[in-house]
Amino acid sequence: MLLRGCTIRNTDWCFGLVVFAGPDTKLMQNSGRTSFKRTSIDRLMNILVLVIFAFLATMCLILAVGNSIWEYKKGYYFQVYLPWAEGVHSAPFSGFLMFWSYVIILNTVVPISLYVSVEVIRLGHSYFINWDKKMYCAKRCTPAEARTTTLNEELGQVEYIFSDKTGTLTQNIMVFSKCSVNKRSYGDVLDVLGYKAELGEKTEPVDFSFNPLADPNFTFWDTGLLEAVKLGDPHVHEFFRLLSLCHTVMSEEKNPGELYYKAQSPDEGALVTAARNFGFVFRSRTPKTITVQELGQPVTYQLLAILDFNNVRKRMSVIVRNHEGQIRLYCKGADTILLERLHPGNQELYNVTTDHLNEYAGEGLRTLVLAYRDLEESYYTSWAERLQRARTISEGREDRVARLYEEVENDMVLLGATAIEDKLQQGVPETIALLTLANIKIWVLTGDKQETAVNIGYSCKMLTDEMTEVFIITGHTVLEVRQELRKAREKMMDSSRSVGNGFTYPEKVAASNLTSVLEAVAGEYALVINGHSLAHALEADMELEFLETACACKAVICCRVTPLQKAQVVELVKKYKKAVTLAIGDGANDVSMIKTAHIGVGISGQEGIQAVLASDYSFSQFKFLQRLLLVHGRWSYLRMCKFLCYFFYKNFAFTLVHFWYGFFSGFSAQTVYDEWFITLYNLVYTALPVLGMSLFDQDVDDRWSLQFPQLYTPGQENLYFNKLEFVKCTLYSVYSSLVLFFVPYGAMSNSVRSDGKAVADYQSFALMAQTCLLIVVSVQMGLDTAYWTAVNQLFIWGSLAMYFAITFTMYSDGTYLIFTASFPFIGTARNTLNQPNVWLAIFLCVTLCVLPVVGFRFVKMQLRPTISDKVLSRVRELEKRPPVPLPKRRLQRSISRRSGYAFSHQHGFGALITSGRNMRPKSPFGIMGSFSPNSEKHKD
Repeated sequence: MLLRGCTIRNTDWCFGLVVFAGPDTKLMQNSGRTSFKRTSIDRLMNILVLVIFAFLATMCLILAVGNSIWEYKKGYYFQVYLPWAEGVHSAPFSGFLMFWSYVIILNTVVPISLYVSVEVIRLGHSYFINWDKKMYCAKRCTPAEARTTTLNEELGQVEYIFSDKTGTLTQNIMVFSKCSVNKRSYGDVLDVLGYKAELGEKTEPVDFSFNPLADPNFTFWDTGLLEAVKLGDPHVHEFFRLLSLCHTVMSEEKNPGELYYKAQSPDEGALVTAARNFGFVFRSRTPKTITVQELGQPVTYQLLAILDFNNVRKRMSVIVRNHEGQIRLYCKGADTILLERLHPGNQELYNVTTDHLNEYAGEGLRTLVLAYRDLEESYYTSWAERLQRARTISEGREDRVARLYEEVENDMVLLGATAIEDKLQQGVPETIALLTLANIKIWVLTGDKQETAVNIGYSCKMLTDEMTEVFIITGHTVLEVRQELRKAREKMMDSSRSVGNGFTYPEKVAASNLTSVLEAVAGEYALVINGHSLAHALEADMELEFLETACACKAVICCRVTPLQKAQVVELVKKYKKAVTLAIGDGANDVSMIKTAHIGVGISGQEGIQAVLASDYSFSQFKFLQRLLLVHGRWSYLRMCKFLCYFFYKNFAFTLVHFWYGFFSGFSAQTVYDEWFITLYNLVYTALPVLGMSLFDQDVDDRWSLQFPQLYTPGQENLYFNKLEFVKCTLYSVYSSLVLFFVPYGAMSNSVRSDGKAVADYQSFALMAQTCLLIVVSVQMGLDTAYWTAVNQLFIWGSLAMYFAITFTMYSDGTYLIFTASFPFIGTARNTLNQPNVWLAIFLCVTLCVLPVVGFRFVKMQLRPTISDKVLSRVRELEKRPPVPLPKRRLQRSISRRSGYAFSHQHGFGALITSGRNMRPKSPFGIMGSFSPNSEKHKD
């Protein structure tokens, strides 16, 4: 039976039968249920709509009660002049009818068109993501894709990112980068004077054309190593001979001269490929032999033993006999393990090689040490006999075999060291650093083993040697995990807040009472936890303790986790931190995590498109995440918040004028504005300006957004639109409506034209009030617009021009003669708007409405500037200066060495190779003749 993830080797074809499918598969068992995702702004809008309905009902009730009182005290005695409507026989019943009349008149306070406008804006933001050329991968011809239109503004509020490792942060490609042989380091690019130089566009790689079996995809930059090979340097030859022999790689030659290596791990493939290109080509193997072509000459070595790799040994060895009968042990392994087993002679080589290892580790490379030992025939014969007896013993077999391995792997001669680069995706360290500056916390959830994940953490700069401590949680029981978590907390917290010295940590506490350890911890910490430990940490009585400990750390890495555990970690943060989460991955094992997070991002990589199909957004490289969040996400959040504030403001200011007018019209449900203005206000006059701002506005451009990631933090704190901002918006609307009603009312009351004729009529008042309103909201739109484009200019000033054009047309004599009943305001526009006092009142309205806003913003910026105000001030200063090119820095870390075996397998294939079980004939039909499922004979 072949489980998911198995690879069949040395097989051209096979018959397969699916045994478990559908809900029985491991993938389906680990997948969670799909939930409908909604943003926090959506949920807030739903609450606000209910509040607005209550506000509408309150206003209508006040006006209805006012109508009843007015009709009872005044209207009852004026029925000859103002008769009651048919069927109305009492003041309370009149008030009841007026309640519903005012519901109709004041219904514009309810944002009926808000949801439609929001979806249009989100659709536009989604297209901006799809059209962004800077998120397009030319290598794969893959653009970024917004697969949903409902989550755009939440991209500007992300606090936690949960990322897969393989295929998301890394390319899972190992590259032979540098090596140290006989006290000399190879791999750096040197200038004509022999000094290290940066890799440039004109730098030529090493030419391997002399070797017809060289891998054309292999690249190396130091020609000195190839020259040493050609000059016959014995140390270099022995170095590459070891790399061509000490491995478990399988070779396949489908066509003459075309070698295909099938390695158990990418690092082994990289080392064997390096030896291949430098002239030591591994050609084939049998259970007892290894054939290598050394500088064009085929050489066959007798394979005597493979001392396999495991996580405890952290090394592997082979014992071979050459054509001269000499027996030699070749070993490669982790530097921390192998350096202890060297012969004490040649201390100078040891010191120089150690310095080279430190240098390689400082560049984030994975290091291995290579060594050999010559064995006497008699000693090997005795050792092999003891090994055979140890392998036949039933009790303590592994311990005895391990002791024999230890015995022979001693007193070895140092050959050198290798440095392997695990190819991260382009821009991953820079992206993580930038997102960290934006106060976004990144957790890596991976199915790989601990050493692999930790090394990637160092490569990505999530982990650094400057950190105070990296906590490793590896407990196998609930008690062990709890103790390790508490010890970690004790080290992070001072004695007054310790949880371990006799103080019992409360097993269940409310989320609101969760201690803010992040504010108390001094120093930088990281947490690494294994899957079996995480299973205990996620239990109900320990999840809060694990969450608080993890959130107090700068970096969190979860290793050997299942797809279901990934989703559980995301759900835990969602449940207690009340923060917006984003999950990003590229494989089917990331689907449940992607579905659980508020926002799911799929990487279209090497592992299919299951993650993409389950995601909300997709692109081809992790580095595009910084642009998705810091540019598109921040802009979307900023624009949506501005839109909502302005939308509520203009609707409230428009509607509340009716409310104030009710107190001066006997609560008769008489509208202030012309009915055509009421119809066209949201449809024509204010629709396009607000859409223009909501689609194109930006406080700073994308370059400054990425250069100052601190601009992202207001979205995380939800500062731009919340309940408090809604209350402020409502109060400002009430103030504006008072100005918009009483200034025109006072200007028109008992006033006359320049020719002595009265202008204090309802139609002139209505025209003046609606003109003041439209100009005020347009000016307010201009104040809220930070980025002026031709579209914004056209929409704002075009809407005002459209208003005056429509107004003069509808109030003209010709329109009145054609549609007498529909346009009764004949001549009002030309008779009212040609008066200086009218325009003076309009100017007064605009000044009274806008001046408090301008003054408040100015004072706030001077006395209590926000982080956005500070950054924007800095940006304005920098824009006045000529651009300064950013210095090119080489990302480095300090000298903590990481073994290349962190990327290797858990246990080697040595026993499988020596048994020969993986080297059966390719076709089982050798006796019966050839067979192919694609042959004409077996086709239907």
